[in-house]
Amino acid sequence: MCRIGSIKCLEPVQPAMALRLMLPQQEGHDNSGFALVMQDLEGVFGHYKDKPLLSLACTAKGLGLVDDYMEEKGFVQVAQWVPDTNPRDGLKIEVMQRYVFRNYDYPEIYRYRTQKEREEFLLDTRLELRKLLEEHNGGYVYSFWPDVLTLKEIGDPGDIAEYFDLWKEDGRLCARNIVAQCRQNTNYGIVRYAAHPFFLQGYTLCANGENTFFTRNTEFQKNLHRGYVGFESDSQNLLYTLHYVHRELGWPARYVKHVLTPLSAAEVRERPDGEALEMIRESLSQLQINGPNAAIALLPDGKMMAMCDSKKLRPIVAGQHGNMLAMASEVCGLNAILPERNPANDIYLNEREMLMVDNDLAASRWLQ
Repeated sequence: MCRIGSIKCLEPVQPAMALRLMLPQQEGHDNSGFALVMQDLEGVFGHYKDKPLLSLACTAKGLGLVDDYMEEKGFVQVAQWVPDTNPRDGLKIEVMQRYVFRNYDYPEIYRYRTQKEREEFLLDTRLELRKLLEEHNGGYVYSFWPDVLTLKEIGDPGDIAEYFDLWKEDGRLCARNIVAQCRQNTNYGIVRYAAHPFFLQGYTLCANGENTFFTRNTEFQKNLHRGYVGFESDSQNLLYTLHYVHRELGWPARYVKHVLTPLSAAEVRERPDGEALEMIRESLSQLQINGPNAAIALLPDGKMMAMCDSKKLRPIVAGQHGNMLAMASEVCGLNAILPERNPANDIYLNEREMLMVDNDLAASRWLQ
């Protein structure tokens, strides 16, 4: 199984905090990978929040291809963070030759476009970079978005942390929102794109469990949006549904739950909003998921949400103390980073609930 976790804090925290949250849950994963998405960055990226940040793992040749592409398109590099790596014998990690975390200024023609136009342009740029690197076996581009950094690696999470010196808390790399997962996508082929969390146009999602409607979801989503690509993991379907419902359709985020795990026909008939729910159930039936599943998601505005499937076989617990709220698959993760909290106030989600956390850490439970 996977183990998932997240941290939302009023003050910036560093990757070491996410590692302290995840590593106590080690018996629940298989040491095949570690990945995180950081949003609302400070440290070395704090002065470039409005500049798109490219997160890339590649070969030396791949980096050259990316450099040429970005220059041709008119992007201007304005900042870069190069992780301090500590290679040594015995580390279980499949290292790439280059790791790139760069802020760019938009091409001049896009500096005066609307926000929506820039967001579509960033998506197209990432998709084109992905295609370029795939054609030359040159690497992986995970995200290209303002104020978002993505790191994914195959191997033992502890060794990955040591290799990238993530235990060092020098304030260079920090954020107010972090979503993390331990374990690669071992149900299918192990590739870096399959590692959670997944990211698309400001939306981040990681999941623990199985989606046995993977093929059904995938065939439907391929025709919904050009950004729905890859499908290296059955959990990517959840990200794409979140993106489609919230961004493309413009519905409130709580309706994602009605799409993924709709109420039964009998339950819908008893609801005052039953007619609307029945229309959702019928029109978006290809986006329903099945199987034990739990997910944590981060929205473009910084709000964080979590939900469980109707079988509730993959738990999530949330706890808070002071200026920090954290979620995890197991309570031992919360104990590691929030030892002074009152466990009686922990939130264990029910199968028909969604948890939404605002940017002031106010947590609300929405009953489907």
